[in-house]
Amino acid sequence: MRPVAIAVPAGSVLRVRIDQELSTKYSRPGDRFTGVLEAPLVREGAVVVPKGAVVSGHVLTAHPSGRLKGRAVLSVTLDTCRVSGREVALSTSPLTRVSGSHRKRNWAWIGGGSGTGGLVGGLVAGPVGFVAGAASGAVAGTAGAVLTGKKEVSLPAESVVGFTLRSPLTAPINARVSFRS
Repeated sequence: MRPVAIAVPAGSVLRVRIDQELSTKYSRPGDRFTGVLEAPLVREGAVVVPKGAVVSGHVLTAHPSGRLKGRAVLSVTLDTCRVSGREVALSTSPLTRVSGSHRKRNWAWIGGGSGTGGLVGGLVAGPVGFVAGAASGAVAGTAGAVLTGKKEVSLPAESVVGFTLRSPLTAPINARVSFRS
């Protein structure tokens, strides 16, 4: 039977199980990764790309946060999938994960240090000790926030994530392959 080309439309979602961990701590832009499709891509009753097909992609952005501010950003995309023994190019929208803000955490460290320092200073030396202790505690809290402040974003190995096709995926299929009823 001769192969027939069928296109999966842009906007379709590819559910992919990623084979290795991707993170802002270890990954760098350009790093390659692979995964497998968790569900087949079906169009007009035909399986265009079967479940378990190998896909590959690369890291677009892997930026850790700063110690006191900034957010970690991890962005990845897919480039190809393997269909009937052939590499087929594909274009997906970037999948992006962003860490949370430092603001609440920093205030907890700095405020907690200041409060504790002020309490101890006030008990030991009265009002003057309170002010000195609060200032010392705020410095110690800031140091704690700086030392422990980096935030990371990761996609653990075996994570299932969705990639959205930006352009149609056209793949040759054999006419006898997996037509659904």
